[in-house]
Amino acid sequence: MANFGNLMKQAKKMQERMTRLQEELGAKTVEVSSGGGMVSVVVNGKFEVLSLRIEKDVVNPEDVEMLQDLVIAAVNEGMRKVQEMNATEMSKIAGGLKLPGLS
Repeated sequence: MANFGNLMKQAKKMQERMTRLQEELGAKTVEVSSGGGMVSVVVNGKFEVLSLRIEKDVVNPEDVEMLQDLVIAAVNEGMRKVQEMNATEMSKIAGGLKLPGLS
């Protein structure tokens, strides 16, 4: 039973470290752009869009679809980068364990 108690202590420490890391990741950001920098987005580790910048040159009332595509591309790339960042940081704590939702 001593091994079980030790295992539980280790699990609790890992959970505490993961909680701390999630808080730290929430403060980190990634910035990505699309359309050669015409649309830029900043996303934090909580998958929240913090800012969106659109260059005025890309705003064309005759081609709204292109602007929509650029915004979608930038936001999706930002989300992908945050997911990569979070997975990389979490895997450092998990020590290579395959945990659901972290891969």
